[in-house]
Amino acid sequence: MNKKLSSVIVMVVGLLLVFAAAGLYAGTEVKEVIEMKNKAYAKHKKGIVMFTHEKHQDEYAKKHPELYEKGCGECHHDKDNKPLTELKEGDAVENCIECHKKLGEMPKAEKKKMKKEKVPKAEVKSKKLEFHGEALHYNCRGCHKLYNKKIKKMDPKPEKAPTTCKKCHPKVKKK
Repeated sequence: MNKKLSSVIVMVVGLLLVFAAAGLYAGTEVKEVIEMKNKAYAKHKKGIVMFTHEKHQDEYAKKHPELYEKGCGECHHDKDNKPLTELKEGDAVENCIECHKKLGEMPKAEKKKMKKEKVPKAEVKSKKLEFHGEALHYNCRGCHKLYNKKIKKMDPKPEKAPTTCKKCHPKVKKK
């Protein structure tokens, strides 16, 4: 192969790599507001939560850095539930449903059965977290409750994080 042709091939491959990297980065851009809607569900029973990533990441974390020790790892974790503390904007992040594959929440009958059988708490938690809805609620409500508990000690009139359904899920208008 002559030198001119190899230079052209190297340039074309280089340009393709640049465009591929740009496309990858654009595909993982962090949105200011994330609509917590998942196409795996045919219909959502409650209003869709509008998660304000910027508000959590910037406003709350900067106001109370001592409560956000793990950075992105406060919400994002790996398959072993270890916080992803080294994430930075543009990094690819799996959707929760990739690991928490069962749709919705654990059926109440199943919860009652485990309670009746006195299944150990750790096993119950593990089974519940197989469900997408349970994992989301565990992550959000758990963090909000912990935040409320810690902030109460630091601030006499704190802005509380919501922990009830209605505070996060907007009311759905019936058609």
